[in-house]
Amino acid sequence: MKVADLYIRVSTDEQADKGYSQRNQEEMLRKYCNTNGIIVNRVVFEDFSAKTFFRPEWSKLLAQFENQMNTRSNLLLFTKWDRFSRNAGDAYMMINTLRKLGIEPQAIEQPLDLSVPENKMMLAFYLAAPEVENDRRALNVIHGMRRALKEGRWLWHAPYGYKNTKSPDGRPTIEIMEDEAKHMRWIFNKILEGTYSSENVLLMARRRGAQLKKNRFWGLIRKEFYCGKILVPEYNGEQAYYVKGQHVPLISESDFYRIQEILEAKKKKIRRVSIISNDEVPLRGFLNCPKCSYKLTASASKGRNKYYHYYHCTSKCGVRFRAAEVNRAFIKELRKFRLQDSAEKLFEIILNQVIERENKTINSERNKLVSEIEVENNKLSKARKLLLEDTLSPEDFKLIKEETLNKISILETQIDKIRTKPKIDNQNLLRKALKYVSRLDELFEKLDNEGKRKLIGSMYKENWVFDGITHRTTLTNEVARSIYLINKYIWFKKRSPKSKIETLDTWVGPPGLEPGTP
Repeated sequence: MKVADLYIRVSTDEQADKGYSQRNQEEMLRKYCNTNGIIVNRVVFEDFSAKTFFRPEWSKLLAQFENQMNTRSNLLLFTKWDRFSRNAGDAYMMINTLRKLGIEPQAIEQPLDLSVPENKMMLAFYLAAPEVENDRRALNVIHGMRRALKEGRWLWHAPYGYKNTKSPDGRPTIEIMEDEAKHMRWIFNKILEGTYSSENVLLMARRRGAQLKKNRFWGLIRKEFYCGKILVPEYNGEQAYYVKGQHVPLISESDFYRIQEILEAKKKKIRRVSIISNDEVPLRGFLNCPKCSYKLTASASKGRNKYYHYYHCTSKCGVRFRAAEVNRAFIKELRKFRLQDSAEKLFEIILNQVIERENKTINSERNKLVSEIEVENNKLSKARKLLLEDTLSPEDFKLIKEETLNKISILETQIDKIRTKPKIDNQNLLRKALKYVSRLDELFEKLDNEGKRKLIGSMYKENWVFDGITHRTTLTNEVARSIYLINKYIWFKKRSPKSKIETLDTWVGPPGLEPGTP
């Protein structure tokens, strides 16, 4: 008595959902069994590709065959051989496996007696035909995708900052998704500034609302897609290359490659990279340990009702200071740089001189370039005169003309750049400068955390040490150092109201060749 298991497979989930292909196969197989007196043992439904035999339902069925759980079936029926497999090599191996287990596979619409050697040729044709069809379909897909890529079309899920949509003619395309694109623009601009490391830029972007993980972030800032280029990969001897995409870029090509140079640390210019920190620890990264000279970091400890922040060393020395005390001591240190009322006039005079010098420099540069253009124009006029007098050949005149016009074009470009420089407004600049310089401690307390760190970085050239009571500062910039010295001199004059002569050095050198005065 023949007992069969029915194997019903469809190619896609869509066919499985609609059900018409599966129902049709089951109907045909049951009708065949009724006609030939075959008992149906079980029906196996599969909605998986036939490129390999790594299919969920097939794996379960084969495991039952191998574990001798199938004590009744001796036939495996399906409608066509492409329902069984679309890979000839794998199909031959699976047929041998089934026949060893006492199971005879058979396609009811393409019946073959495999005991006859000549029928194996027909089996090869039945198995190879769907494999060839699959390969041709895959090749058509590859060629179609490459053609679309060469046209600058993005074919996959839209990257961060874009969304998938359709063009008016119904073709898939992408367009900017502004909610995400604004974060990518901000990220690129921050990296381009070179102020913060990429990891700190990511943390700041997250605070601004960007939903980005670290690995994804690194992939995005390296992707040429954002400057409007799409990669056509290497294929069949054709080297990989980039084409201009049809999408709107978020960054210019020049800025994108400058960002890559910054990320690869190819620039020789040394930068002091900023570190982001919480509002409670604005001095993180600026302090060195008083014991081991390591850079102090910062962290928070959870108390009963709130968090307590500390600056502490990462080594085994155990140095740790309360952040609130360190911050208060630093503000006290900044008071040393307060510009005294008596010094404001001095700074106003100095700044006026600097502004006037800068404006004179701009005018001087412009006048110099205008003079050089006049020289080049005179040179061209003389060459033209020599040409008319037949003293200069047309070929030489052409060379002189091209060279002269190129120089004039370069000089005019430089003049345009100078014209774009805004003339410095003395009064506005002075008001702003004196406002900020005169009360650095108050300005520091009003700024946000990023502004505080920029102010610190602009004042101090190196890290300094906090000894538990005061900040032992090192090198400051020239402005801060000048304010400190002026204040110190004014304080000394107030404490010691003596004549100007008495403030001079009283040390007298030893007598020289002439006898000293008694």
